[in-house]
Amino acid sequence: MNPPNPSILQRQSLATLLPAVLLSLLPAMALADPLPSWNAGHSKSTIVDFVETTSDPDSEDFVPQERRIAVFDNDGTLWSEQPAYTQLLYALDRASEADPEALDTPLKKAAAEGDIDTLLEAGEEGIQALLSLSHQDLSLSDFQQDVSDWLANATHPATGRFYTDMVYQPMLELLGYLRDHGFSTYIVSGGGLEFMRVFASDVYGVPPQNIIGSTGEMELVDLEDDPQLYKRGGDIWLDDGPGKVISINRHLGQRPILAVGNSDGDVPMLIWTTEGEGPRLGVLVHHTDGEREVAYDSDSHIGRLADGLEQAEARDWQLIDMARDWQRLYPEKP
Repeated sequence: MNPPNPSILQRQSLATLLPAVLLSLLPAMALADPLPSWNAGHSKSTIVDFVETTSDPDSEDFVPQERRIAVFDNDGTLWSEQPAYTQLLYALDRASEADPEALDTPLKKAAAEGDIDTLLEAGEEGIQALLSLSHQDLSLSDFQQDVSDWLANATHPATGRFYTDMVYQPMLELLGYLRDHGFSTYIVSGGGLEFMRVFASDVYGVPPQNIIGSTGEMELVDLEDDPQLYKRGGDIWLDDGPGKVISINRHLGQRPILAVGNSDGDVPMLIWTTEGEGPRLGVLVHHTDGEREVAYDSDSHIGRLADGLEQAEARDWQLIDMARDWQRLYPEKP
């Protein structure tokens, strides 16, 4: 009897082994880490369990895709907010170039001199004085082009990174993970709406229509020949605290099922989100990492977190310990 053709034996061996090889790969494929920059622990497992169960049609906690909405604060949640909010630093830079004749109040003079403490102590009045020198009486297109130019050149005073490189890598992963599971992601921030729309799509993958932020008065001019929107002075809608809840309702018409923030200004948004019916999750980022960033909470003028710590414990929100839960903060430096 002639021995079997080696090529036949090889084909038979491959046919026998191939299913086993593919099956052996399935667990690794299924267990691929969706949040590789997060350390293993309660915070990570809670978030992953929530995303998986709410997006699984066979789960008791399944949520239809049209209701799978996640809202994120921006400053201190998605990117760094120390030593001051990025938009505040932009405004101070532009205010320093203001015409001296425009500095007709003590607060405007403080803005032009870069006196952040005085402006913050004055509250909304201080912010209005700063915006009057940096954000008003120019077209929307010119303003957004100026913001884009500034972000392309300005760097963080401590790290030397561009501000758009000061985003948190763990949060970029979470945004992508949520979208991969049918969530719609929104940014709900006290920052300016038009300011965030300049970079949010490129940096976070969040489109302009999914940005909710503070707004000032605008005017439509030269409608028939060359329509332009101009930023004007006047009252500001501050998208912070309870204002976030009102803005979410106006924009979305329903409660999110996931809310992520980092400060007391985000507490109403998290309460509104987590007190609804069905599966819900509130997440607060606690800035505990004094080595890789800045450790701060109740004593900080920027991103103060005091009431939020108490609410997180009482309402069973997930409190992210930045030093413990995140392997790294920022994306790899270009």
